[in-house]
Amino acid sequence: MKQAPQDRPSARGLRIAVLCARFNQAVTDGLRDGAVGELRALGAAATRVEVFDVPGAFELPLAARAAAAGGRYDAVVALGAVIKGDTDHYDHVAREAASGLATVSRETGVPVAFGVLTVREARQALVRARPGPDNKGAEAARAAVAMVHTLRAITGRRSTRTRRTR
Repeated sequence: MKQAPQDRPSARGLRIAVLCARFNQAVTDGLRDGAVGELRALGAAATRVEVFDVPGAFELPLAARAAAAGGRYDAVVALGAVIKGDTDHYDHVAREAASGLATVSRETGVPVAFGVLTVREARQALVRARPGPDNKGAEAARAAVAMVHTLRAITGRRSTRTRRTR
């Protein structure tokens, strides 16, 4: 179900980390562009959206933990593409990326949006990463911003950012 334009959450004033896996770069570049473009369309200032490259989807949870626990970001958008091959590698990477990102979000309290494509063929990934309203990077960005507002409404706190501990 697509959100109506008036129901789009505002990213104004939010600080967002966008983590982009470089493996399958032809796909992840499109996801990154979709996410950053959507955050800007939602009102995020260019200076408050930071993009970080990560080697692959398997490494996204560690990078997400660093971003979420560092106290600088209201939300994290994790982007990657895992494309099925002839071995079980796909299953392991997809499972660990999903599980790791969910764990980071639960443990830090910072929204981590799952923008990792898990597909059977490269063609499917390219379709989901192309410009337009169905771009899954843009979808993940909207989810991250929406979760910031949801958590603020639930907790009554102005920020989802974690405090740095020494």
